[in-house]
Amino acid sequence: MTPRSTVRRLQAVGAAAAIAAGTLVATAPAAQAAHCTAPRLAAGWYGDNRARLQQLIDEYGTCNPYRPSRTKPVAVFDWDNTVVKNDVGDAQMYWLLRSGKIRQPAGDWTGTSRYLTPAAARALADACGALARPGAPLPTGTPAGAGCADELAAVYGTAATRSGAAAFAGWDHRTIEPAYAWLPQLMQGWTAREVRGFAAAARAENLAAPVGATQRVGTADVTGWVRYYDQQKDLIGGLQKAGFDVWISSASPQPVVEVWARGVGVAADHVIGIRNTTTSGGKLTAHLQGCGSVKDGADTMITYIDGKRCWINKEVFGVRGAAAEKVQPAARRQVFAAGDSDTDISFLRDATALRLVVNRNKNELMCRAYDDSDGKWIVNPMFIEPKKPKSTPYPCSTTGYVDHDGTPGPVRRGDTSIIPDQTDSVYQGVSAK
Repeated sequence: MTPRSTVRRLQAVGAAAAIAAGTLVATAPAAQAAHCTAPRLAAGWYGDNRARLQQLIDEYGTCNPYRPSRTKPVAVFDWDNTVVKNDVGDAQMYWLLRSGKIRQPAGDWTGTSRYLTPAAARALADACGALARPGAPLPTGTPAGAGCADELAAVYGTAATRSGAAAFAGWDHRTIEPAYAWLPQLMQGWTAREVRGFAAAARAENLAAPVGATQRVGTADVTGWVRYYDQQKDLIGGLQKAGFDVWISSASPQPVVEVWARGVGVAADHVIGIRNTTTSGGKLTAHLQGCGSVKDGADTMITYIDGKRCWINKEVFGVRGAAAEKVQPAARRQVFAAGDSDTDISFLRDATALRLVVNRNKNELMCRAYDDSDGKWIVNPMFIEPKKPKSTPYPCSTTGYVDHDGTPGPVRRGDTSIIPDQTDSVYQGVSAK
């Protein structure tokens, strides 16, 4: 055999090997899929919701070799009243008040929030000013501190003083809720590690308390229990097993949600809550981290409506600067999102494949979910103590939307057409599978 023919023969053998290898590579995903078992969701869902969610897992999960992208699909859940029944931020606030862990501010109470009104600052000073020196914890868990606890609870829970004066003013209603932001701001002076300890204590108490339990805070009885939703825990676990990148986005404080999220298998580095700025020693300040065009300490944007979109774009997809406030191309958005409130509207609308809404009778959210203009919305009653059907239609065509300045208006689709009023149709007792 001549040297030239030997070279040709070796080239032919190499080509055959390459073709064989290519065949093996091409068929590998199908072979993998043949031996792959996609997670199956448990029962307990309304209507065909379980089937729709299962379809999402089957289409985007690792067992489907033909899914749209080989990168990990992203799923984002709101936390309070979406993954758990009741609000872990509320639970934490009540624990802080009962345990005397809120500090007397160093100056005027307006230093705890740039949106606090003079009337609220005066009411807080009158109720709390004589109880502790600046920087020291207020004795809100004692009889002497009950009035202070009541005033703090009123401002936090009702955005008004006990006398009925507005507690906050001047905020952007699409990027921040001052009362939500006030909770982490009241934790100033503690470290994130200490707050996680507070959260663990509150979590243990609220999970141990029976469903429907109350607790005494100041002179009032307030909600004293929280439960994980079994269906959501199962869904999160199923998505993770199927290869989804699962995140939590919450308007409760970052260290608090980190502690609770462990209970559904979501690590701290996949939690996006309200984040304080810190001192060089690691203590939380009364200021908040910013996102997009909002700088740290400006305190004008938290994980709330459009702020949730910004923080998800920033933390999950690595979008920096003002661009994080904008809707991203489909390839840089979550395929699935779940929420229960108008605070979740923006990141739910950004989801490209499916959007789960837990029905708590919230106007804008239910207008969009029931309108279902693109066929990607599903609605489920609350899994524990579900709401009764709303007796009147949602005011979608008139006041269902709240603008940046707080002005109500009609809810509009992406093409600016107005959504007509919607009737509540998903509630307990209809169908669960």
